[in-house]
Amino acid sequence: MPLNTGGRRGSRIPRLSPFFYLMIAPLCWAGNVVLARGIHEQIPPVAFAFWRWTAAFCLLLPFGYRSLRRDWHTTGRHWKILIFLSLTGIAGFNTLLYKAVHTTTAVNSALIQTAMPAVIILISLVVFRESVTVVQITGAILCMIGATWVVVRGEWFKIFSIEWVHGDVLMMVAVVLYAFYSTFLRSRPPIHPVSFMLLTFFLGLSGLFPLYLWERFVTGPFPVDTGILASILYVAVFPSIVAYFCWNRGIELIGANRGGLFINLIPVFASILAVFWLGEKLQAHHAMGMLLIFSGMLLFNRKPKRK
Repeated sequence: MPLNTGGRRGSRIPRLSPFFYLMIAPLCWAGNVVLARGIHEQIPPVAFAFWRWTAAFCLLLPFGYRSLRRDWHTTGRHWKILIFLSLTGIAGFNTLLYKAVHTTTAVNSALIQTAMPAVIILISLVVFRESVTVVQITGAILCMIGATWVVVRGEWFKIFSIEWVHGDVLMMVAVVLYAFYSTFLRSRPPIHPVSFMLLTFFLGLSGLFPLYLWERFVTGPFPVDTGILASILYVAVFPSIVAYFCWNRGIELIGANRGGLFINLIPVFASILAVFWLGEKLQAHHAMGMLLIFSGMLLFNRKPKRK
């Protein structure tokens, strides 16, 4: 069920394919998972999330200040949903992900995220009574199998050898939070997309601020060097501004149930990035996983034949 596009929500937004938007977001988030695991010993999780959203807000503010002023009178009537979306999709999910990778692997994180489309479908069914067909459920299952196939490198027995730790539990909670965020995006106020991002970024980092102060008191300040600054800048631009704009826009156009399946592209893109960044080779299990995922997406989005 597409979102209501009333007001200025979609003004001056390029009319690109929703599938293009929804492919850009997991591409950015794939880099986020790999990077978070790579620097987890150098920066605490809450600090990483807090400075990520602070930087993203400051970078986006010059471009959205005028639209935010125009939309300010509208936001007051929708403060409840704005706070809910900010706490679930901005503050909660990312902080739990950064905390989870302290004790779990990037592979586990990617594998657990493949359950998100199923959670989105379940929430849509329970809360919004948005039903799905057997064919769509089959398509969603194909996507999950394809994503898992990439993660375990085509060897199913590796699932039983994966060690599950408490970081995996945190990742599961994070998945549920982001599923709620994606599902309830349909209820966001009819304001410009950049205004919406600025508000949720600010509310999210405001919610993190007390936790950041507590973490800093417990762990002390973290060392700031070129690598840390570059990492914060990357997650502020690509997994934050670019990915959230594309994800919000894509979900607005085709709905959370259909759009949520694109989360399964995270392990696929993570594997492709490893080819370019780490010199790994693209192998047969990557191709098979991609085939299953795209087949599932086509099946889920197939229009039923009219009688």
